[in-house]
Amino acid sequence: MSTESSRNPPASRRPAGARPAGERPPRLAAGEEGENDREFMTTLAKGLTVLRAFAVERPTMTLSQAAATAGLTRATARRILRTFAALGYVEQNGRQFSLTPRVLELGFGYLSAQSWIDRAGPILKELSAALQESCSAAILQGTDIVYVARVPTARIMSVALSVGSRLPAFHTSLGRVQLGYLEDAELWRRLMSLRIEPYSTRTITDPQALFERIRSDRAQGFSIVDEELERGLRSIAVPVVDRNGEAIAGINVSTNSTRVTRNHMREHFLPRLQEAARQIASFIP
Repeated sequence: MSTESSRNPPASRRPAGARPAGERPPRLAAGEEGENDREFMTTLAKGLTVLRAFAVERPTMTLSQAAATAGLTRATARRILRTFAALGYVEQNGRQFSLTPRVLELGFGYLSAQSWIDRAGPILKELSAALQESCSAAILQGTDIVYVARVPTARIMSVALSVGSRLPAFHTSLGRVQLGYLEDAELWRRLMSLRIEPYSTRTITDPQALFERIRSDRAQGFSIVDEELERGLRSIAVPVVDRNGEAIAGINVSTNSTRVTRNHMREHFLPRLQEAARQIASFIP
């Protein structure tokens, strides 16, 4: 059972379960790396904040909604939206603004440059078929993980996950297996930058306990997260390690906790997961 920090709000103030992509209000430059760089372009950062404001629960927004969500003035939001509309990334229908398919170009460059992601797809599909469970690959970005490949079976979370979805790294098996490869000082820096809140009654909210769990997972080579992110969700993950010994991604198998035990995961899922990670790693230059 986790220990809750006194500075954290009670679980009743936040619905249990993982947040879907975009639920957390996007941040501006303040507080992010680069804000003190004299060459940092605040206007560009604000523009990207507006793009990030569109999400599953906000596919369309009015000017006022975009300004409020992004934390900008209406005048600034208007200039940004009109610029994106002129460039073809946003379209306007009456008072509503929405993204266009052209925004996919922004992410395609990354995916196309990471050839291992395409080659990981068939491996994850084979693993999913063998285990009859959902399999995913994700990369670590700051204090989040970003899904880059996913093979779902049954829906086991209260939110739909797809490529590009983000989840909190410290409370997911995919995140912990990658966080474990950070130096202690960097791990603490990211950990202390968070306002840790409970997603369920089993969420680890004590920073020291989280740190020790991540280090323990690194030592054993895998991570099991048991109903910490959402009730009923149990997952096991291993890192995908390149030739330099760095974790460039994580892959996992997730299931319903009433269907698969932790021991079954260790005995039957882990060996197959580790072999899949070795296969994927062989594709990394």
